[in-house]
Amino acid sequence: MNHRLKKWRSARMLGVVAFVTGLVVAVPNAANAAPPYPSDSTPPDLISLLSSFNAIWTSSGVNDLHGTVDNARLLENDDALTVWINQHATKSEQFLAMQDSEYNNAANTAYDQSLTVSTGLGSLLSKLYVQGTESGALPLTTALINSSNGTSGAYVGTTSPKAFFSYPRPYLPTDPNTPAVAGDDPACAPSTVNASSLRSIRVGKPYTDANGNLKISRVAPVTDTTHQFSPNDVALDAGYETSGICLGGSFPSGHTTTAYQAGITLATLLPELAPEILARASENGNDRIVLGVHYPLDIIGGRIAGEAALAERWSDAKYRTEVLLPARAELLKYFQKETGHSLSWDVQHEAAYKSNPYGGQRLPGGTAQIVTNRKSAVQVYTERLNYNLPKTGGANKPASVPSGASNLLLTTFPTLTDAQRTSILAQTEISSGDALDQSGTANGSWERLNLAAAASATVQIQANATVRVISLGGQARVIPAPHHSTPPRRGH
Repeated sequence: MNHRLKKWRSARMLGVVAFVTGLVVAVPNAANAAPPYPSDSTPPDLISLLSSFNAIWTSSGVNDLHGTVDNARLLENDDALTVWINQHATKSEQFLAMQDSEYNNAANTAYDQSLTVSTGLGSLLSKLYVQGTESGALPLTTALINSSNGTSGAYVGTTSPKAFFSYPRPYLPTDPNTPAVAGDDPACAPSTVNASSLRSIRVGKPYTDANGNLKISRVAPVTDTTHQFSPNDVALDAGYETSGICLGGSFPSGHTTTAYQAGITLATLLPELAPEILARASENGNDRIVLGVHYPLDIIGGRIAGEAALAERWSDAKYRTEVLLPARAELLKYFQKETGHSLSWDVQHEAAYKSNPYGGQRLPGGTAQIVTNRKSAVQVYTERLNYNLPKTGGANKPASVPSGASNLLLTTFPTLTDAQRTSILAQTEISSGDALDQSGTANGSWERLNLAAAASATVQIQANATVRVISLGGQARVIPAPHHSTPPRRGH
């Protein structure tokens, strides 16, 4: 049994253990009364940011994965998409999903999501990034982005919201009389751990069996011998059989939260490749559905958590100056040294990140989510913002950009003002009315935020100093305000 599974089996809480999801942040040394950075003590309140889930499902309140369905239509669509994605992912995507589920072990012989998400950098830079991490050439970046203990990569965790919302995972049987799977932890016995509270919305559906169990296929354990992310062979296991997974609530996805913390960190350090990195982070989250351990709503919730976490970090001027920006400088210097060229040259001369998770098959109500270039990366990222799930509110509410979100564009648009960057986010966000949308509230709507679109925007500065987004899907750039010279007066 590998180290990660042992950690799962020894979990003391009902929920994903801190090793998997990442702790909020280490408690400062008692000898040092003040945290080293202000944001260390102000992580976002994930339960508040995700509280709209209470209108979809009401937990029993005792973290037993039971409760009451409040929006049957939405949850039925969530179920149907989960089964479709689980059943239609290609073999290569299943293997990638297993890689994306890995977390490094105590012996440091495996890898984590801060490495797998790096394939968004493209064919050349991804390999160099992994090599730099393994060789120790990127110490500032690694300490920042690592998914187990990075100061941004593991800034927030999802143990508390998982326990609060306590929603059962897709692979758990709806019927408590379902026979146990051989080899599963006894604590995962269907008679004890099940999704029976969802029976009324599952029995008789085409994506469930005769007993109302979702038609989810488990992906078998495998050993990664590719050495793509580690010089060692790495045993991969989705953990279906472990108590840390079966007892842990499904909403929000902890792996997705970690993937976005890593992905947004890397995207803000390297805004030149932000749309591709973000699309890869969205694939990482989507791979949790491929494995059948999460639903689309869980993935959306994990993205929200990751966005809010990194906005808090980038809004901390001390942390930004002493941690984030030095890591960007380290990366740029490292890539320049390794390739002998500028980052822009590298980007133009390497193969871009690509993805075809379903072999060209189109999701119900969506696309095949194929990524071949920057424009398609933005399109796929945008589709995964809501998975085209049914709206639960009005679609025409004004823009609602959360406080601090504009700081996620500081490296993309360094010459613009905070108000101008906020305007870009407002112009590129998706429409209101989705299930986890909090438009108009004090939290603002992290759900509507479209970072990939914003990071690929061409913006025109207007004569009154406002900005107008004129195109998406390219290299982010700012067109200065037009200069209008005063014509000479007649007679002079």
